[in-house]
Amino acid sequence: QVQLVESGGGLVQPGGSLRLSCAASGSIFSINSMGWYRQAPGKQRELVAAVISGGSTNYADSVKGRFTISRDNAKNMVYLQMNSLKPEDTAVYYCNAEGRGYDSSWIVLTDFDSWGQGTQVTVSS
Repeated sequence: QVQLVESGGGLVQPGGSLRLSCAASGSIFSINSMGWYRQAPGKQRELVAAVISGGSTNYADSVKGRFTISRDNAKNMVYLQMNSLKPEDTAVYYCNAEGRGYDSSWIVLTDFDSWGQGTQVTVSS
């Protein structure tokens, strides 16, 4: 079992900044990728940014130049620095991690694809 816990959401004015954090814990052997998704009311969940174990990053076009994803492999954490926030960035932001973890035996490795509970980001004046 791999658990993800997000923090750092909140209310911010347009043009402001927020930093989201996500910590992964549990029976982790290795993490291949970590990323952030968001879901606005009435819309599908969409990828915001992701970083793979080698350090390569991928961003949604709508956030390029404003958001920066970073990862601390030693701590199994991922961050999302969000600058120049816009009202259309308002959504619930979810952390995701994919990798390999141990099953209940702590011997057998299995794939995992885990999600956090989500953190609300509201951009409004």
